[in-house]
Parts: sequence; C-alpha cells; structure tokens
Amino acid sequence: MPASPLPESEDRLIQGLRQGDGDAYREAVRLYTPGMMAVARFYLNPANAEDVVQDCWVAVIDAIGKFEGRSGLKTWLHRIVANRAKNRLRNTRREVDTDFSEALDPDLDRRYGPNGRWLQPPTLRTDETADALIENDALKDCLDKHLSALPDSQRSALMLYETHHHKSEDVCNILDVSHSNLRVLIHRARQKIFLMVEEFQETGEC
Repeated sequence: MPASPLPESEDRLIQGLRQGDGDAYREAVRLYTPGMMAVARFYLNPANAEDVVQDCWVAVIDAIGKFEGRSGLKTWLHRIVANRAKNRLRNTRREVDTDFSEALDPDLDRRYGPNGRWLQPPTLRTDETADALIENDALKDCLDKHLSALPDSQRSALMLYETHHHKSEDVCNILDVSHSNLRVLIHRARQKIFLMVEEFQETGEC
C-alpha cells in the first residue's frame, strides 16, 4: 500500500533535515520534543526519559536518511523513542507501571455508581464558551499543574491522543498497549481533568 503524501510543510522540514540544515533541525526539535517526552515518560522516569529523547535527536541526524514517509514524521519519531525507551527498560530490568485494575481516586470514585455511571454528573457553566476557558491564563496554569500530577501512563496516552492527534491505533503501537487499556488510560485522565475544570469554574481555585 503506497504511503500517503506528507503535508508540504513537513516535507520541506524532512528535506532540510536530510540536507543537514541547522534551522530545520532546531525547528524539528521545537515541534516534536514535547510529544517525544510524552512517549518516553510512559516508560521511564523524567530524568531517563529526557536522556532517551536527547539520544534520539542525535540519532535522527543519521536515521533521517532511512525515513520512507510511510507514516508522518511525528509518528516515526515517536516510534523511535518508544523503542529506545523499551530497550532502556530491558537493560535496567524495570517494568512499566500499568495496573489497569486500580480503583479510581476517592474523589472520583464517589461520583460513580456500581454500574459505572455518574451518580453526580459534572456541571459546566453555560456562560463561558470553550474558547473563553482556553484563553483563561489561570485555567491554563491549573491545567498544566493537574496534567503534571497525572500518572505518567495516563498523561502520555492523553497527550498523544488529544494533543498530538495520533490515531488510537498509532498510540497503541507507540505505547505498546491494547485498545481496551488505552481507553482506560484516556478515560481516567479525562475524568480527572474534567473534574478539575468543573471545580475551577465553581470556585475559581485550582
């Protein structure tokens, strides 16, 4: 099956990387490092994740010549990071903490009934649009705080799916999880962030 054509801007960036253009390399680092860190932190602690991402960028200089465009550059980079992070795990004999059977946090647990449905649904104010909420700097700071507090596995899954717009199949391949486990990770992360937004709207406090 032939590869889908790459966006023109991405194609130019790839050509720049292949030609050793320093500006292209810096632009790629700026664009793709946050997502690469999200992948690495699914497997590793922050310090080791940063090391792996830095090593990957060094390797990209040589590896970009092998890039065939069968997927987007972002997906290709994320897979490189995932493979290197898993190799680091094997070398250190650590395991990823992916206990999908753990209970919800107490603050969330009491909001659900035995059937898994809301007993006390979230309430969102109707006098603020989504755009207005996003433009609220205090909410942005609170969101960053709560995203940082999520378990690495939940944060990585949510960022790759929602922020970096990967298809669920790609996220499963990158993080090496099943579709059902991915749904659990994203669902839990969304619940916590949703309740945070709800409380922020009600109290103005993070």
